[in-house]
Amino acid sequence: MSTLDLRRWWVRLAQAAGLLAIGLLALFDLRFTTSGSMSAADLLLLLVRMGLAVATVPLWLPVHRLGSRLLPVAALALAAASLALTAAGVFIANGSNPFGGSWGLAETAGLLGVVFVVTRWGAARLAPWAALAAGLAVSALPLRAGTDNVLVIFGLIQALAAAGAAGVGLYLRIIAAGRERAIALVRAEQRAEFARDLHDFIAHHVTGIVVQAQGARFVAEQDPRRVIVALEQIERAGAETMASMRRMVGILRNPNTPPDAPLAPLAGLTELEPLLTGFNGTAAAPARLHIDGDLDGVPVEVSTSAYRVVMEGLTNARQHAPGARSVDVAVRRTPDWLLVRVADDGAAGRTAPARGHGFGLIGLTERVRALGGTITAGPGIAGGWVLDAAFPLRAAVGR
Repeated sequence: MSTLDLRRWWVRLAQAAGLLAIGLLALFDLRFTTSGSMSAADLLLLLVRMGLAVATVPLWLPVHRLGSRLLPVAALALAAASLALTAAGVFIANGSNPFGGSWGLAETAGLLGVVFVVTRWGAARLAPWAALAAGLAVSALPLRAGTDNVLVIFGLIQALAAAGAAGVGLYLRIIAAGRERAIALVRAEQRAEFARDLHDFIAHHVTGIVVQAQGARFVAEQDPRRVIVALEQIERAGAETMASMRRMVGILRNPNTPPDAPLAPLAGLTELEPLLTGFNGTAAAPARLHIDGDLDGVPVEVSTSAYRVVMEGLTNARQHAPGARSVDVAVRRTPDWLLVRVADDGAAGRTAPARGHGFGLIGLTERVRALGGTITAGPGIAGGWVLDAAFPLRAAVGR
């Protein structure tokens, strides 16, 4: 079961628990409200109270989208109805207690849930007012049972509970916003790196075209037949250049990257051995390189991305598997695919990166998917942690 599926099950479990709690509190309200004889007015008042409690469920039960405008508007309307009912009970009843022995615990729990979801998901301009109105409605609910000091204290306690629900919702909202900003920053940095790579790829291919064209001019004087071979090589290099440029330009969406950004040298499959040598000099677990197939002729962007996959896997092994005894790096080339795997034999209890971490893998995933490949990371069948990436070779050349 994936992390996303597990999260959905937790959400559904919380929803079921919330519905069960509201149902039990509603039964409690009914038990203390219908203990004696009821008039038609009392029955109508009971139905209104139960209706308000039920009306809170469609607000806090679903999973809302961030910035929802309908959610705070509905919360304002519900809070206004609850406050109106409380005011009617306090000022119109002239000191009597038309609500029975309970002021509405189901409605209280429902409104607290509304305060939380409005603060967490509501539109920024409307959410504070909606949360404040719902909090006032919760605080005023005990006054339906009277204005004794004990009931006023209960009102203050429920006001604190509403403030706590709003605080939790605001905290989760800030955490989520911070993570979104961090992910956006990683993606922006990744796009900037793509821009630098674009310069390197084009320079690499165009330089080869120029050299081959110069050689063709020289060969044309000596052996005109060999010019055809040189022209075919120039054609292939030009096709690779156009494919790289179309793919990379399609990824770049940030026009504000400065044109004089520092350029990073290309690092590809040929630099894997120095990379592992540097890793072995600083890590306790030795890394071993296994190569299956000829790596010559791999497209430059695939080669550099595969290098970054290995680098990310070694970094994760160093940081999260201090007890590992070995790290295996396997690179296999088939006619259609380049397969890369980095596996360690560390503790099997590792999980996905915690909140606020794992941004290197996020940027790497964007890079791999841009090339039409796939990447996965998770526990291995025999233990440890495995990072797998697959790059299509024919798609990389033919795009």
